[in-house]
Amino acid sequence: MEITPLELPDVLLITPRRFHDGRGWFEETWSQRRMDDAGLRLEFVQDNQSLSGPAGTVRGLHFQAPPYAQAKLVRCVAGAILDVAVDIRRNSPTYGRWVSAELTAENGAQLLVPHGFAHGFVTLKPDTSVCYKVDGYYDKDSEGGIRFDDPDVAIDWGIANEDAILSDKDRILPPFSELASVF
Repeated sequence: MEITPLELPDVLLITPRRFHDGRGWFEETWSQRRMDDAGLRLEFVQDNQSLSGPAGTVRGLHFQAPPYAQAKLVRCVAGAILDVAVDIRRNSPTYGRWVSAELTAENGAQLLVPHGFAHGFVTLKPDTSVCYKVDGYYDKDSEGGIRFDDPDVAIDWGIANEDAILSDKDRILPPFSELASVF
């Protein structure tokens, strides 16, 4: 398993090793032992999965406030996504900066999004399925978010903002300038 810090070093790209043979391939997508060896103390409590029909579907940018904050380990099991993490830790030197990685069923890469980051993704292919582990349970009263197209954050999603397919909930998320970060 390869663990690579990205431009925001707290966000990690984790690429499992694939073992190929005549039948296809096998990979170990999670190993507590390997994470412990890398100094990552995570205890996942829930797995989630989403399916997005059309390419250009944007989910996010979401987070949960403490004490219900969630670290996420995200992977794409069908199709492809551009996965994005935005630093919302108010005392961080990278506050308001974002990082992204392309996760595909083919590359098997995973993004580890720690506490203190808003998370979202855009689907790059139709019928994309995303699975992610979280280290905290969902708590409706603690959920928050910021607009995917916020000009202060200026994420390059690879699509025109007007072409993004959003949920009603994501469409009305506040701008970054209104974020009263609790991290």
